[in-house]
Amino acid sequence: MRIALTGGIASGKTAVSDLLRERGAVIIDSDLLAREVVAPGTPGLAAIVERFGPGVLDGDQLDRAALGKIIFADPAARRDLEAITHPLVRQRAEELERAAPDDAVVIQVIPLLVEAGLADGFDLVIVVDADPAQQRERLRRRNGLDERQVEERLAAQASRADRLAAADLVVDNTGPAERLPGEVDRLWRRVHDIREPK
Repeated sequence: MRIALTGGIASGKTAVSDLLRERGAVIIDSDLLAREVVAPGTPGLAAIVERFGPGVLDGDQLDRAALGKIIFADPAARRDLEAITHPLVRQRAEELERAAPDDAVVIQVIPLLVEAGLADGFDLVIVVDADPAQQRERLRRRNGLDERQVEERLAAQASRADRLAAADLVVDNTGPAERLPGEVDRLWRRVHDIREPK
């Protein structure tokens, strides 16, 4: 069974995937893979520099802040970046999925699952959902962004309604962090019930 986990920016995908890993899931995180495929010396980084210029480098590393300023202000630039990185990330994720044990619960964490039109490629889609006001506050606090930057990042993603429409299961991450382990326990039981019906 192919399982994907997604959610809006600052919805709590990492917290949920960490808790799922603790419960035995094999987590394949697209954000981590996105860093791997643009590491120094990779074809991915070379393609980004070719498209966006040397100003997106800090030494031999990708300067994510510099690139972020470009792509969140320009939808065409963002699409160009996605055309470079998404195929590389998908290829690496498929390699890791094939390498997992046959009986493992493998969950691919894909922030832009809905935006990239990938939801239909999975048997089960889990969406981490949070109240938009709380999401904005987490984003401001975590990334040190101003109001305009927060709204640019939110506007670059699918709407909450579109994500929820793609969901087979939803994890509610609104409210205090202490609630989340119980929500993930319920999710973990549902995943097992769906994988192995009685």
